[in-house]
Amino acid sequence: MAQLVAVENLMIIEASIFRDLGAEGRAMAIKRKASFNPKAFLAKVGEGRSIGAYRKDHIVFSQGDRADAIFYIQKGKVKVTAVSKLGKEAVVAILGTYEFFGEGCLAGQAQRIASAVTMTDSVIVRLEKAAVLRVIHQEPAFSELFIAHLLGRTIRVEADLVDQLFNSSEKRLARLLLLLAHFGKEEKPEPMIATISQETHAEMIGTTRSRVSFFMNKFRKLGFIHYNGGIEVHSSLLNLVLHEEPHIET
Repeated sequence: MAQLVAVENLMIIEASIFRDLGAEGRAMAIKRKASFNPKAFLAKVGEGRSIGAYRKDHIVFSQGDRADAIFYIQKGKVKVTAVSKLGKEAVVAILGTYEFFGEGCLAGQAQRIASAVTMTDSVIVRLEKAAVLRVIHQEPAFSELFIAHLLGRTIRVEADLVDQLFNSSEKRLARLLLLLAHFGKEEKPEPMIATISQETHAEMIGTTRSRVSFFMNKFRKLGFIHYNGGIEVHSSLLNLVLHEEPHIET
């Protein structure tokens, strides 16, 4: 359910951006100078944006809080979780450097539907909703960066859903480890990933802790991973994920 809500929110945000810009707005944006650097913009304090250093396990926002800003991770990792009315907690995502989160406010979300907590010491940029909308309208370079993020998040959510529906828990765990190590992304892979509890792994792939423990030991014995103050993920683990990828008939 959380995955479907995420896809719906992303579609609303994308449609809202293009609708609000309009033909005249897009034409004006094209005429603007291409000197704007979105990475430099996100690295500096300014109107409607601030930068904070957060220690490990710091709550960035809680489920039910007012949704009036989005966040950008300059450094560190953030875990996003949601709790049901019955008190069951689910891990929605684990995010890393150069990723946005909390963007649901741009789709009309008045309250947070999940909580965000740092998993390591982190540096995070807070951008007020009005400031984000303004820069999206005024700076095509930032719009491209943000839309690329939205599309990437949509693709990730869809891939997670396919993974959950068609793959075994062993392959889901292997894929999760590779994603956490940034295999398949533009930036250089980070073979050494922070230690994440087996309970969290189990929540993310929809299985039990005992199954995660079994497969982690199997991966270690096969040389796919290595424990050394964290989890060192080897590229050989890709073979397990790429073998017998699910095929959906069209």
